[in-house]
Amino acid sequence: MRLLLIRHAETTANAQRLLDTAPPGADLTELGRGQAAELVDRLAETPLDAIYVSDLVRTHQTAAPLAAARDLVPIKRHGVREIQAGVHEMASGEGWDPYLAVLYRWADGEPDARVPGGESRAEVMARFDEVVAEAAQHESAAIISHGAVIRAWTGARAVNVDKAFVADTRLHNTAVIVLDGDPESGWVVDTWANEPVPQLD
Repeated sequence: MRLLLIRHAETTANAQRLLDTAPPGADLTELGRGQAAELVDRLAETPLDAIYVSDLVRTHQTAAPLAAARDLVPIKRHGVREIQAGVHEMASGEGWDPYLAVLYRWADGEPDARVPGGESRAEVMARFDEVVAEAAQHESAAIISHGAVIRAWTGARAVNVDKAFVADTRLHNTAVIVLDGDPESGWVVDTWANEPVPQLD
């Protein structure tokens, strides 16, 4: 099947560089609402059978124009929410560092690392995998989710990207990662934010 992972549009917290991971989360900015509207044209040639969103309001607001254009009702699943920041919720500036350090530790082989009040890698992967398995019942589905969890899941589950690629490749608001595959045979990234990703031989 074809799976689209879409980062939500810009929020007021993004604009202020705040670490916003807990529900309900910040609303979209005016720029963000424009980005969400632009998804309709950007994905006009892409078949979609289902759109999944998290329990954070920004994913619902991002999905709304696309869902309306496709006559689809977004499916809410808390499993695709952002990786929880715990005690660092709404941090700014260097306050992000402990949160980001945990994500780097996951990539370096420490899956049990977590910030106080946060999640382990296994917990995050399990909840996201569950939603992907549901989405994979369709021929083509989109999951509108969040930057850190999309990068972490793709880095862990796609066979043609590694931790260096995920760490070094930007995922801006409303960027789309296109993957082909299924939960049993695995996933291959076709494009990352419109840029092709090398395929395996």
